[in-house]
Amino acid sequence: MFTPSRRHRLRHVAVAISSTALVLVTATACGGTGTATSGSDTVTVYSADGLGDWYKAEFAKFTAQTKIPVNYVEAGSGEVVSRVQKERSNPQADLVVTLPPFIQKADESGLLADSGVDTSAVAADNKDAGGKYVSIVDNYLSFIRSPRATPAPTTFDDLLDPRFASKIQYSTPGQAGDGTAVLLLLQHLRGQQGGLDYLKRLQANNVGPSSSTGKLQPKVSNGEIMVANGDVQMNLTSIRDDKSAFEVFFPSDANGTRTTVSLPYVAGVATGAPHSENAKKLLEFLLSADVQKTVGPDALGVSVRSDVPADTSANSPARAIAGVTVWRPDWNSVLSGLDANIAAYQKATGS
Repeated sequence: MFTPSRRHRLRHVAVAISSTALVLVTATACGGTGTATSGSDTVTVYSADGLGDWYKAEFAKFTAQTKIPVNYVEAGSGEVVSRVQKERSNPQADLVVTLPPFIQKADESGLLADSGVDTSAVAADNKDAGGKYVSIVDNYLSFIRSPRATPAPTTFDDLLDPRFASKIQYSTPGQAGDGTAVLLLLQHLRGQQGGLDYLKRLQANNVGPSSSTGKLQPKVSNGEIMVANGDVQMNLTSIRDDKSAFEVFFPSDANGTRTTVSLPYVAGVATGAPHSENAKKLLEFLLSADVQKTVGPDALGVSVRSDVPADTSANSPARAIAGVTVWRPDWNSVLSGLDANIAAYQKATGS
């Protein structure tokens, strides 16, 4: 079920950090087969992509404080769990970070251990009651549109307009976390069959499947396509850092309501982690108030701590979702019917 990728192919980054330097060694690997750098007192993080720059800065601080180097392996949200599953007999990951419902799948598969980390500052809907996982950065489903799309689409029905023939693309449900969220949101708004019927109609304008959400950003920016899905943190980062030429928007339904899905980055300590105590230390560090205060301005996400005020500056996620209804699904319920739902989606769309 879990195939790459949320945004792009696997990248392995081994992070060797001292108090004065941060060294990144990067290599690519096909099919998620990169090898993490080992060490007797290190911590290895397998994470869904999107937080790389924020991690770089925060991991450097962590190593300066603890003298524990961080090995970082980045992949799509589904591929993270797939890789941990493949390595089950010889665990390599210490801390696993991915999106729902993939983190719930990891827990269901016995891939996560109780961390014992204090999560009292995190709201109940952003953590597992059993202590197996907790959100570290909150994030939301979004859509992006090219300024060349005039008049600009504002509703889901607008996206069905023939003028967008072969000009819309969304990442594939079941493969990408953002793409799965598109399916779930439409079913939330229109009913399970109604969401499938809508996506069947949208196929007339859809370019085709994409396992990578991130690869859709440059396509919209250069005008190759007019509309794509994404997530707020990734899209705002692309606008800020890459000067991407697109706008973030949230299509409204028939009554004018704009709704999005909460898509947090969620972390858990891997079962059999070779450096489980270091993983717990890193998770505690990432959840600390000082680090969470950097989530808004640096990661362009939303802090998961109730005692950290949201960053409402220009280009912030909090500003982007102002006036938008945030839906937080029961991800365990989603997971229980996900395979059947994806099969129904594939049948409805012929994909």
